[in-house]
Amino acid sequence: MERVDRCVVLVDAGYLLGAAASLLAGEPARSRITVDHAALIQGLRERAEADTAQPLLRIYWFDGAPDRVPQPEHRRLRVMPRVTVRLGALTRSDGRWAQKGVDAAMHAELTELARNRACSDVVLVTGDGDLLPGLMSAKEHGVAVHLWAVQAADGDYNQSEDLVAEADERRVLDRAWITRAVRAKETGGGCAPPPVPRPEIAAILSAPLPEAALAASAERASEARAEAAAPGGRTTPADTAPAPAPQAHGGRGVPTPKDLAGTLRGPAPQPAAPHPVAAPSGATLRWSSDRGWVERGGPVGEPPETASLPTLAQLTSAEQRWADREEDITTVGGDPFEVGQVFARRWMERLPEAVHIAKLSALYPRIPHRIDGELLRYAARFGLLAHKDDQIDEHDRYAIRAGFWREIDITTEPEHAPAGERQAPAAERHPGAGQPERAVSSGD
Repeated sequence: MERVDRCVVLVDAGYLLGAAASLLAGEPARSRITVDHAALIQGLRERAEADTAQPLLRIYWFDGAPDRVPQPEHRRLRVMPRVTVRLGALTRSDGRWAQKGVDAAMHAELTELARNRACSDVVLVTGDGDLLPGLMSAKEHGVAVHLWAVQAADGDYNQSEDLVAEADERRVLDRAWITRAVRAKETGGGCAPPPVPRPEIAAILSAPLPEAALAASAERASEARAEAAAPGGRTTPADTAPAPAPQAHGGRGVPTPKDLAGTLRGPAPQPAAPHPVAAPSGATLRWSSDRGWVERGGPVGEPPETASLPTLAQLTSAEQRWADREEDITTVGGDPFEVGQVFARRWMERLPEAVHIAKLSALYPRIPHRIDGELLRYAARFGLLAHKDDQIDEHDRYAIRAGFWREIDITTEPEHAPAGERQAPAAERHPGAGQPERAVSSGD
């Protein structure tokens, strides 16, 4: 079989992006950098064709993903010309994430390409010594192996010395080359400060909470102190003092789901009472949508002002659904605020009657649970609302909804503000933003 004079690039994404993060941000966490994947792929192609003097056959992108489910960056990469994505598993052990199966997949692809004489040159972007047998096998089949490294942050090797010794050619991708497609996120100092919410998010967070829920939260705090002073402990005047009322703005005055459930059941039943107090007819318990929790209304069901609002799925044809998926893969970046805007834009463009927008706008900041659940499920496609360090990222949840409301605001404003002029927060344009019931529903 005659060998084809072409080059192939095999990229260990964990090594490439981890080393780039170490170089630019001082630590190997990929969350510390932003990547222009289109520019990165183009840069790899141009450099490979220049170094090998052969046309590119294909770039293989090897990466890990939870349960091998493609993440937003993988979906964007795999629709690019001449790019094939191969995913291994991403598992967590002892508090650290680790790739499983990526090295084995690279080894199998490398040996298969060499055995089938599919190319004359292979470019390896990796540092793992586990690929040494594959590299040696490719050389035995007459393939020239080019090993690329990312400039090390400390000036030392960040590759296996055995790989370096066996490679036919070696090149270092320096800082100037890396920064064409990768940049460090702004942190403002050595320690990253907490993210500053957009004005729209701040408006939702600053809305007052319902008095009943705040009272329930205070009651729970008082009960906790009483339990701590149970037999075996000493009760002090401070333990028996009534709990201060939580603040509606800031602090730790946000009620837990248990607090909200208490407002539905009413006061805790006394020992002589056979049944708990019935919930008020208008009470509503709202839970977080991303874990399957839903908004449960009273016996009357969903309020009529929201029951008539159609969902995006009801408004979307099969052709539009296909076009939406194409747009999601190729152009939507996955920023939480942007995801909320895209969802709102599609929903508004497909409404048969503009009166629905006015109905929804009047409910601010509450998003009806049918639409809100659909919004959060849409966001989950981009890897948002996932567990990060075993905690659900509530900031993303607020940003998604704030983006949704921002797009609604832009449409409902009678006149757009001049370019560059900062819009007033959404709460200032919606008189109903301060109503307690709506505030709870926006923060579920």
